[in-house]
Amino acid sequence: MEKFTTLTGVAAPLPMINVDTDMIIPKQFLKTIKRTGLGKNLFDEMRYTPDGEEVADFVLNKQAYRSARILVSGANFGCGSSREHAPWAIADFGIRCVIAASFADIFYNNCFKNGILPIILPQEQVDKLLDDANRGANAVVTVDLDKQTITGPDGGCIHFEVDSFRKHCLLNGLDDIGLTLQREEKISAFEERRRVSSPWM
Repeated sequence: MEKFTTLTGVAAPLPMINVDTDMIIPKQFLKTIKRTGLGKNLFDEMRYTPDGEEVADFVLNKQAYRSARILVSGANFGCGSSREHAPWAIADFGIRCVIAASFADIFYNNCFKNGILPIILPQEQVDKLLDDANRGANAVVTVDLDKQTITGPDGGCIHFEVDSFRKHCLLNGLDDIGLTLQREEKISAFEERRRVSSPWM
């Protein structure tokens, strides 16, 4: 998993509450088990018409936000079904940080496991960042995970909280497999001892 240390990029505003996982990646795109290729279908039903044409006024179709790295949205982001394809699609688009007043629990946990930093802030601070994000290409925001700060385009700084273990995993690029492989020598030693002591297994 790619490490998350400091992220600087354009923040895209999506001022909607209850953005569910079917909005993030509709059910017809869940056939794949690959984590790549889903970015083009992120928010598919809002980004495209039924004929596949881009909806011009959807935020990620606007030129200023086509390469957004940060998404600022409303409360209860990621609610609905527990599909892991939702953070896969967000990451594949290029977004590494989602900021909202609250998240659905399963989506929130899945973000950390897929290299995305979900940040929970009080609504008034989310509203300030939404205002910053409405500046288009000038909506450049820096997220520093080590310092736990968000710096806006005017230089204003917001502090955020994050669980220390999850912070450690993101800073070091450790998903569940990576955490397990940190103990690879002990695992191998145990397997060798068991092979000798219990050759019938």
